[in-house]
Amino acid sequence: MNTLKTWLLLGGLAALAVGIGRLFGPTGMLVGLAFALLSNGVAYFFGDKIALASVGAQPLEPGRIPWLDAAADRLSAKAGIPRVPIYLSDDPQPNAFAAGRGPGKSVVCINVGLLDAMRPDEVEAVLAHEIGHIVNRDTLIMTVAAATAGVITYLAHMAMWFGGPRDEEGNSSPLGALLLAILAPIAAMLIQMAVSRTREYAADRKAAELLDTAAPMINALRKLERGTEEVPSRFAQPTTAHMYISSPLRGGGIMGLFSTHPAIADRVRKLAEFGR
Repeated sequence: MNTLKTWLLLGGLAALAVGIGRLFGPTGMLVGLAFALLSNGVAYFFGDKIALASVGAQPLEPGRIPWLDAAADRLSAKAGIPRVPIYLSDDPQPNAFAAGRGPGKSVVCINVGLLDAMRPDEVEAVLAHEIGHIVNRDTLIMTVAAATAGVITYLAHMAMWFGGPRDEEGNSSPLGALLLAILAPIAAMLIQMAVSRTREYAADRKAAELLDTAAPMINALRKLERGTEEVPSRFAQPTTAHMYISSPLRGGGIMGLFSTHPAIADRVRKLAEFGR
């Protein structure tokens, strides 16, 4: 099912890029198609590297945090996948994400703020959650979704620069450009929401299975909820928010309708039910 959703997402990106390009004429349509194919290829082969670079992440040096190295070894072995490389981002917000194409081709990035805010068993629970995403092969569609949202926003910015869609006589439409600029970010958020919220529930449950208890994951989620509210992220963007274990961007009102994550209270409740 994840593979099907990935291809549907890729197809949706291509269709959207071609559709926007078509507004600028036949040449624009071809440019849109080429841009979509290139962006998808880059996301597939280099998405993890781009995600890591965007947050300034560096590999965890051997021996720097022995207990974290040991946890990565233990959880990867229990999950039946190759040892997952750990990266650290100098972001004060307690958070983490996984990126890549699946087992053996994915990484986990942990913010230093997470290490400062949580006990080792809670950090291990977060790591287990991200390994759950890798085991469930969620990382590819998450990475592609981030690229998709970025492409949509970029195309909208291009439309603003070039005066927007053109009519049959080649005249530009400033109103059309404005509408694209307004609607494109909304489309990006909707694509992120298309990455099913049930993936977070499944990864939470996988973490509890790997740890043989739900308690550390529940404690970690509660600290994540407080931490992401109190400490802003240095690097997170709307196009990558869905990749994190907890949404790094907070907003009330209408923005709450576009949340890429289930409510922490719901995740805690489901974990508590699983732990009984």
